Amino acid sequence: MSVFCETYAKYYNLLYKDKNYQEEVNYIHSLIQRFASTQIKTVLDIGCGTGMHAAFMSQLGYHVTGVDLSCEMIKKALSQNIPNTVFCEGNAVDFNLSKQFDAVTALFHVLSYQTTNDHLQKVITNVVNHLSAEGLFLFDFWYAPAVLTERPSVRVKRLEDKDIKVTRIAEPVLKINENKVDVNYELLIENKHNQQLTAITECHPMRYFSLPEIEILLAGVGMKLLYAQEWLTGREPSDKTWGVCCVGKKK
Repeated sequence: MSVFCETYAKYYNLLYKDKNYQEEVNYIHSLIQRFASTQIKTVLDIGCGTGMHAAFMSQLGYHVTGVDLSCEMIKKALSQNIPNTVFCEGNAVDFNLSKQFDAVTALFHVLSYQTTNDHLQKVITNVVNHLSAEGLFLFDFWYAPAVLTERPSVRVKRLEDKDIKVTRIAEPVLKINENKVDVNYELLIENKHNQQLTAITECHPMRYFSLPEIEILLAGVGMKLLYAQEWLTGREPSDKTWGVCCVGKKK
């Protein structure tokens, strides 16, 4: 089943209602202020989902264009009527907006969803093509030392709102020779009004990276790696660090 099918996307905001988008955007904003050569006004958000990051970026004065593969996600983003935002459906591999931006973001492991070398190269090339001179690329990904040291494990998440209860079971399969983890999701949704149960299954293949890989990847399209630290904390990455945030700059 394709990643983030329409039914899965329907429950996306509930599944991540505990995600602190405000904190994440403040962190990204601090990195933009730290590394930008000129004032950043326009931001392209690749894999924008339902527009939650874009909403908080808009509050900080950025003009955000969000692109996502899921039409259902884009519908939810558009329904928010966020000021200074544009949302459109597109594949990170080959969308073309025929314009450039001061910064590009790819948050919540968008890069890790690019599990083939071909797709990865095309996405990075697409990023640099949409970046202005000296523009910034801010992104996060699964970090190889932690994945290989701690190993992915089965996880269960339970959430509910006034209408439904959702139980999500994540069963990962590590594929070491492919630098990939297949995360097999099963969602069980209970309608609280009529007790009807719905089951959804999806496989999310996730690629993990080392820092030397990222540096070579960016250099190959004319970007320099300026920053690589633990997501949100800014600490040096370790074998306990699952998420690393990087800032690249177009030369």
